[in-house]
Amino acid sequence: MNSVDPASTKLLTFNQRSASEDLGCRRGDFSRKHYGSVELLISSDADGAIQRAGRFRVENGSLDETSDYTPGTWRRTDVHLENPEYHTRWFFKYFLGKVHQNYVGTDAEKNPFYLSVVLSDQNNQRVPQYRAILWRKTGTLKISLPYSPTKTLSVKSILSAMNMDRFEKGPREILNPEIQKDLLVLEEQEGSVNFKFGVLFARDGQLTDDEMFSNEMGSESFDKFLNLLGDTVTLQGWAGYRGGLDTKNDTTGIKSIYTVYQGHELMFHVSTMLPYSKENKQQVERKRHIGNDIVTIVFQEGDDASSSFKPSMIRSHFTHIFALVRYNSQNDSYRLKIFSEESVPLFGPPLPSPPVFTDHHEFRDFLLVKLINGEKATLETPTFAQKRQRTLDMLIRSLYQDLMPDLHKNMLNRRSFSDVLPESPKSARKKEEARQAEFVRIGQALKLKTIVRGDAPTSLVTTGLCRKEPWESQPFCSTFPYEIVCADSWGQSLLAATDAAGVMLLDGKTLPPVQVFDRTMVVKQMHVLEPQDLLITRADKGKDARLYVFRLSTMKRGLEERQLVRSKCDSRENKLEKTKGCHLYSINTHHGSELRIVAAIRNKLLLITRKHPRFEGFSAVAPGAESPVEEFQYIREICLCDPPVVMALVDGPTGENDNMICVAYKHQFDLINESTGDAYRLHHVDANRVNFVAAIDVYEDGEAGLLLCYNYVCYYKKVCPFNGSTPMIQSNTSDFHFSWNQMPNAIGGFTAGRAPHTLPPQRFYLRETKGVLTFSLVKHYVLYS
Repeated sequence: MNSVDPASTKLLTFNQRSASEDLGCRRGDFSRKHYGSVELLISSDADGAIQRAGRFRVENGSLDETSDYTPGTWRRTDVHLENPEYHTRWFFKYFLGKVHQNYVGTDAEKNPFYLSVVLSDQNNQRVPQYRAILWRKTGTLKISLPYSPTKTLSVKSILSAMNMDRFEKGPREILNPEIQKDLLVLEEQEGSVNFKFGVLFARDGQLTDDEMFSNEMGSESFDKFLNLLGDTVTLQGWAGYRGGLDTKNDTTGIKSIYTVYQGHELMFHVSTMLPYSKENKQQVERKRHIGNDIVTIVFQEGDDASSSFKPSMIRSHFTHIFALVRYNSQNDSYRLKIFSEESVPLFGPPLPSPPVFTDHHEFRDFLLVKLINGEKATLETPTFAQKRQRTLDMLIRSLYQDLMPDLHKNMLNRRSFSDVLPESPKSARKKEEARQAEFVRIGQALKLKTIVRGDAPTSLVTTGLCRKEPWESQPFCSTFPYEIVCADSWGQSLLAATDAAGVMLLDGKTLPPVQVFDRTMVVKQMHVLEPQDLLITRADKGKDARLYVFRLSTMKRGLEERQLVRSKCDSRENKLEKTKGCHLYSINTHHGSELRIVAAIRNKLLLITRKHPRFEGFSAVAPGAESPVEEFQYIREICLCDPPVVMALVDGPTGENDNMICVAYKHQFDLINESTGDAYRLHHVDANRVNFVAAIDVYEDGEAGLLLCYNYVCYYKKVCPFNGSTPMIQSNTSDFHFSWNQMPNAIGGFTAGRAPHTLPPQRFYLRETKGVLTFSLVKHYVLYS
């Protein structure tokens, strides 16, 4: 018999401080109808001794006839995630990887605090506003303040808006960009973005956890339920969120159940999929995972008249919520019952009356939302809240102690927020710009690392609660029927090569593609260089392969005049003859004083340059010449020990005897001096098998660097100028690396449409199944299968 005692009143009062914004109104009769009451659950052990299982709130749907719900119906609008991630993780979303400012100080009680401030866009409406986060031992406080171009906002005015006016030590700015790593750790104390839930299979009549955990196999209805929850994934080599499971040595089972729901990755610890031991009756390995889950689903077989589950059957001090699921084969429905430890604040959605679901997809939505909301609410209980506060206090004090030696150095100063030194001397302004660039670079690297390891608030991308950012990918041509081998942009259009239909020009609109070359021209690589009026392609394979060069203006005129589609035969005058048998080529994307091409013919490199024009214009020869072949000259040949798999040209700072070629073969990346042919080891790959993906040249402040991409790794290496005849390629503090969560097929940069001597916009695109994630480093595109 359920009864209401003062504890329930205390629980409802505590709920006013819970994570959910709309639960404060759930009082009295409403809460009893839809969230059950708090009761003391009693059970006995195998010897008949009475056990106290603690106090649990039992939700079993409203049975009150005066309820707004009619039996068998429920309001679909009640099913929504409470305290969604777009209300949290401000630092990750708005600050990390962007120019912002961080301050440290101590309040009147000598407790350290941190303040982060950024000028950002208000809800993508192009209205600037300040966002500020105050980090204190009691938690974080977030505030948005209007921006005024005529009134500079000071740090103290921001703190005053947060009801903080008295200080033991005034706030000073932290200029060290590494502070972003520490603040990201502070923010992660708010709770997990992804979730792990236990799933325990219980046969009819089983009353102890030893019996339930000892079920070696499930049942047909249980397998059906698991298929409804998510996908069965193989753990070995699994690159997504793993929820504490072993993805290398199969010590926690071979397979598991995984899904993504509204941007949250969910991994289920399924009892029948975790390792089973005939010798160990307690099944410690299974209890180790499910017993440490905050929320556990108990799938109990049998009808409602059979012995019912109680939380006292599970010996766990960590699990706070049990979701009891029963399947009725007669009407193909699921019944749900929720047990919540009494200290857990109320969380939605409320169960329907009766709590029976005949639509399986609606049941899945309801159950997953209930589980996620339940875990978020549990984090507000005194047990977790006090632990989180102690951890936050420890981290804040520890970070403050690390900063103490620098308090009187130049690392910390007292300049106001928004003071970007506009009136400062040129040298000081350059120094500030360099500091900000390094600050952004480190933040972006941290952001990508957080994304790759699965701790990013991906719900920001996939829930649809936020509008798309301008950098997110958009479909260009969703109905193109052919597989694209290679492509490059030409103006606002895309020039794409296919094996089945030749080379096509797509404008991204409803107009049909225009064929430029027929299928006899089998193009495998291409570059569109609009500023130089050039199209460079590598066509055919084996001994028939060649490099071809075309004038874009001639091709454009032919398309406008609707001339016949070009064939391989029509392109004979466009062949660079000495490139016969070429299997790979690369061009310099930095575009210094001249265009350079390196063509690989087996283990031989052929260096080609374009002659300097004698006058302004595209051609150094007589105007009107259809083919630009005569503009190219062959410089030298360089022999390698092995045929290269990947190549990139690197411009030296002077362009005289210091240009380089990066080549990848065997287990290494080498640098080749274009003038001498000398080779220098750049990077050795310590792996049994190597899948080289790309070597991409990156230029920053006139200095060259390389992104070396292979397997799941992308390694950034700064290439210093030659010191005499030897390049300085030792380890540098600017070197870093990151890992993809799946192996890309290609990473390529578009160079078309840019004026000479200019660098491309610096932005990096990472594409994966959960949505488009971005890392702003350099404008290159990543393609996965």
